[in-house]
Amino acid sequence: MFQKILVANRGAIARRVIRSLRQMGIRSVAVYSEADKDLPYLAEADETYAIGAAAPLESYLNQDLLLQVIKESGADGVHPGYGFLSENATFAARVNASGARFIGPSPEWIEAMGHKTRARETMARYGMPMSPSSGLLDEDWTATLAAAEKIGFPVLVKPAAGGGGIGMLAAHSAEELQNAVTQARSMAGRSFGSAEIYLEKLMVQPRHIEFQILADRHGNACHLFERDCSIQRRHQKVIEESPAPRLPRTDVEAMGDRIVQAMEASGYDVIGTAETLRDRDGLFSFLEMNTRLQVEHAVTEEITGIDLVAAQIRLAGGARLNEVIPSQPQINGHAIEVRIYAEDPVRFYPSPGTLKTLRLPSGPGVRVECGFSEGNRITPYYDPMIAKCIVHAPDRAQAIAGMRAALEATVIEGVKTNIPFAQKVLADATFASGEVHTGLGMQILGQ
Repeated sequence: MFQKILVANRGAIARRVIRSLRQMGIRSVAVYSEADKDLPYLAEADETYAIGAAAPLESYLNQDLLLQVIKESGADGVHPGYGFLSENATFAARVNASGARFIGPSPEWIEAMGHKTRARETMARYGMPMSPSSGLLDEDWTATLAAAEKIGFPVLVKPAAGGGGIGMLAAHSAEELQNAVTQARSMAGRSFGSAEIYLEKLMVQPRHIEFQILADRHGNACHLFERDCSIQRRHQKVIEESPAPRLPRTDVEAMGDRIVQAMEASGYDVIGTAETLRDRDGLFSFLEMNTRLQVEHAVTEEITGIDLVAAQIRLAGGARLNEVIPSQPQINGHAIEVRIYAEDPVRFYPSPGTLKTLRLPSGPGVRVECGFSEGNRITPYYDPMIAKCIVHAPDRAQAIAGMRAALEATVIEGVKTNIPFAQKVLADATFASGEVHTGLGMQILGQ
């Protein structure tokens, strides 16, 4: 078991990991940039280290500085959280080479799944269903158009690296495709350092269903059910829930079992999330594998009672799956999460500023993960998420009602937030019916 773990992240996820470390009796090491020196997670860690200026490249993405902290602190493990270096195979390999252990999948798996076209090729070999797609596109417009016509319009232009919906653009015609390819290359290059893109069939009103995977280093894997992440704004998740509403359990369980079989056959390890789309005919299609803890992991924790952070740490340390979780995990009730962002609720532009008032909800069934305290500043340097609110209830209707009450009780002043958008979705009759799809959020907003 680990003795001391460096949390190579910030804010809410750093705070979340530190909480599990304390419960496990493992000492925690926190790092912070100049912009984060007043955030509350620092007071909750056993040790803290300043790692540079506010810009991520000079702090949380600076591998040399983080490796130096590993050496100075004597940490024998590194938890990367999500974002930043959590899916960076080079960093994972360097951590392991330093004598510490990267708390995530093996670097080989991070590398294999970090590139979307290679990930699709890998998972196709293990029987995962795939929607039609192209290989990597070169600069030959004739070949690009031919690939799109072979797939059939509409298509989605997607960066091969990165995530979070950045650079994903729809094209319904050849003219739209040419513009989308140019824009997607530019966005991908700026955001991920790679301008590689490919095409994928654009499904009409699909469901975004993802499966939480745990696996040990001894060939065993399992899924902890699914999360429905269909409520999005511009391809980025805003509301997640589990179990997925109005889906046959037999269909969902069959897909989950299929993914587990692929994970065991391939030798995948520690933690991951298999993301899929489900079309209106009920067919699943593999999208990608996220080789890290997800932002929305708390939804699964609430319905299963399993601490995913603790499980991830123990599996990375070599524990067997049956030592970490119950042999037959069960779904208990329903959980919904809303991501609360400092952003304009209509145009979704970031809204940095000082949190002059920060009153978050509490009560039975309500859980809040927040990286800030009143008076802290939401800076333009990082993701503008303020908090995640999770509500667990006996059924979906009660979870929705509880979330509506929780958001009504939330008071945030000093920045704009997306709470009005979330409230519109939660009050919508189509959402309440469970007939959700990836375009519903923007449809409710009238966009």
